[in-house]
Amino acid sequence: MSEDFQRRIYLLSPKHLSPETIAVAFAKTSRSPQSFREIADELSDEQSAEFHEKWVVGYGHGSVAEHAMLHIAFENVSRLAIECIESNRLASYTEKSTRYQQWQPGGYHLPAEFHAGSHESLYRETCDALFEAYQQSLEPARQVVRAHFPPKEDESHEAWDRRIRSKYVDSCRFLLPSAAFANVGMTANARVLEHALRKMLSHPLVEVRQIGEALKAVAQEEVPTLVKYASAVPYRVETERDLMQRAAKLALSPVREVVKLAAYSPEGELRVLAAALYEQSCSSFEAALAAVQDMSADERQALAESILGRMDKFDAPLRVLEHAVYTFDVVLDQGAYFELKRHRMMTQTPQRLTPDLGYAVPRLIVDAGFEEPYRQSMDMAAQAYRLLAEENLNAASYVLPNGFNRRVLCTLNLREVFHLCELRARSNAHFSMRRIALLIAEQVCQMHPLLAGFLRLPQDVDGQAIESEHFQTT
Repeated sequence: MSEDFQRRIYLLSPKHLSPETIAVAFAKTSRSPQSFREIADELSDEQSAEFHEKWVVGYGHGSVAEHAMLHIAFENVSRLAIECIESNRLASYTEKSTRYQQWQPGGYHLPAEFHAGSHESLYRETCDALFEAYQQSLEPARQVVRAHFPPKEDESHEAWDRRIRSKYVDSCRFLLPSAAFANVGMTANARVLEHALRKMLSHPLVEVRQIGEALKAVAQEEVPTLVKYASAVPYRVETERDLMQRAAKLALSPVREVVKLAAYSPEGELRVLAAALYEQSCSSFEAALAAVQDMSADERQALAESILGRMDKFDAPLRVLEHAVYTFDVVLDQGAYFELKRHRMMTQTPQRLTPDLGYAVPRLIVDAGFEEPYRQSMDMAAQAYRLLAEENLNAASYVLPNGFNRRVLCTLNLREVFHLCELRARSNAHFSMRRIALLIAEQVCQMHPLLAGFLRLPQDVDGQAIESEHFQTT
């Protein structure tokens, strides 16, 4: 083989090239016989900007912008604002954990909607009281956990405290308001970032719009052309306003089930089995589905074993599982929602955070003798919300703690069920999210036991057991 056709794999490094130049180098390879390095060497930042202005902005070839990657740090933004920041399916995030860190008094956002207004003092008093209750709950909860998990032999006091910390912080965090500050790192390409900016700049919260403006300014330092036209989207703003008015006519439904299977494809299992055969054949999907329908139960079991039976501990199942789809109506506490929202491959439609669905009470809070101040704090927050909502409905959610329940509609395929349930059902997962993951798995197993039977779940616990162990139910 001549040297011209030798395999070469290398990086176009952002240490030497701007993100926009890298994007152009990749884009030009579709019509240029030159190597990526040769293309990049001929480009200047000005030439790259002209290319993007013409092809990405002018002609709408947005896929080119996907090659320009940015890493953005957000510090001291509210957890309520993070919901919008992290709502982008194709970006990556890491955020400050409420499980392994403790929150300090005063670390919360004061929204412009209430600043210098008649409700500012109420807002501050509510957040200060919630942070104080959070701080007061830590030690009694810690003492209960210490009694149940004594130090191991030769374990230092510091190592012991690190080991048990999440076990009590997990419950105390239910008191933290959505206004609490957090940090989050985001990695996204310029195309995703432009979409994210449009959402932020169209958001009803002033804080999120301000974050969007700051993010746009920072991003333009790296990709001056690719995001410069990102702006508020009247379609989003006006549609949300209209739907709020229409939805106000709907009656509030009581919480009867934590996880309810709202819809699914009855033939989902058969579709997965047929898709697996289809991929390796030359037949139509209709013929593959007919073949599976004609199989005996034993033959289908053998086919399922072939698709899923060889998975090792860290193997992801084949993508053919995506042909089975489920929709769940889920009621979970705000803290658990913050973990659920990270599973962005599924489609999530969350309702606004309000006190209308009540709040969860962790059993550890009760065992620590802190139930009465906990309930007083929650009731105080709910009362403050209702007063603040008279001035601004969206911003009132800032004062609601993690313990308040929230509804979210989730549509996900069977492959995502494997990822979500296996990850979140592990013993080291937060108990709120373990309960949801196990309840979802149980219902999928009831509908499609052949394939869901391969879920790698703990055998000694179910969703109801988690609820009984970790939540006060009366």
